[in-house]
Amino acid sequence: MGLGPDDIETLARARADLRMGVPVVLAEGLVFCAVETTTAARFHTMRSVGQDPVLAVTVWRARTLKARAYDGDIARIAVPRDATQTLAVAVADPAGDLSTPMKGPFRTLRDGDPAPFRAAIALCKAARLLPAALGAEISDPVAFAAEHNLTLLPGTAILSAELSPMERVVHARLPLEVSENGRLHIFRPDDGAEEHYAIEIGTPDRQAPVLARLHSACFTGDLLGSLKCDCGPQLRGALAQMGAEGAGVLLYLNQEGRGIGLANKMRAYSLQDQGFDTVEANHRLGFEDDERDFRLGSDILKSLGFSAVRLLTNNPAKIAMMETSGIAVTERVPLKVGETRHNQHYLETKARKSGHLL
Repeated sequence: MGLGPDDIETLARARADLRMGVPVVLAEGLVFCAVETTTAARFHTMRSVGQDPVLAVTVWRARTLKARAYDGDIARIAVPRDATQTLAVAVADPAGDLSTPMKGPFRTLRDGDPAPFRAAIALCKAARLLPAALGAEISDPVAFAAEHNLTLLPGTAILSAELSPMERVVHARLPLEVSENGRLHIFRPDDGAEEHYAIEIGTPDRQAPVLARLHSACFTGDLLGSLKCDCGPQLRGALAQMGAEGAGVLLYLNQEGRGIGLANKMRAYSLQDQGFDTVEANHRLGFEDDERDFRLGSDILKSLGFSAVRLLTNNPAKIAMMETSGIAVTERVPLKVGETRHNQHYLETKARKSGHLL
């Protein structure tokens, strides 16, 4: 192997480029940038590249915009001749939907291959940006990438690759309030994405089901004590129960905001202030109800030597993913804590729309 990046490393580089507003080239003949980070100058330049540029959004965002999604899960919107960067951002970001509701009508495309645009949206999501891409088809992607010094991804197939393997970087003893016999394990995925953590309480028997919790990072709830969710109380309640039993594993997965990232989570909060519930807010942003991948948890558990768990959760999706990924769930242990007058509607929505057992 040479010194240059392999496919996974190139993908990580592309995510970083998009976050900085730099376009990325796909080998199928598409140059695209994330609408959220595109400057007015780059938007103007993209208009002169290849064929007429296209705004790609998810079907959820298309429904809000009243744009027909001929491609199933995404819609390709033809960029009007007089469109500006301001319009593109308004298409991607629902912050001004109620104040300026009339953005269309939009003409969406039927012909052509939507797969590269689907890959572009997937990469925007992976970069924790709004799922909207501005793209233009080009005839010679290799030459175009070389001419403009842009990252060239070797095909959309790598965007549907298996979950990136994780390496246990280090682990060390960590005395905690709930147990002086604590240990913290750090896991780092090969694709350069966020690190994830396993907090081991006591010395759990690897031959028996371990009391475990998959806890997604929540900066606002875990650290700031937000009353809008029940995450902080769940984190502390799970650790306390493990400490009381003398053994357990809490997996702290960096999938903030149900996998959309902290910035998009705050966008969702802003939409909730406008009257939308947590699921509606995600959809208006263009995301699914839940963008997390709980296979991360099963991979970490297996690497620690566990094959069965007593799972601290109210979420049936976590149980299903554990079992599908080869981790037996012998018992669901309820974790009903943290309800306040500020999050009551949020919890009701999770139960009604996401199937949580509350």
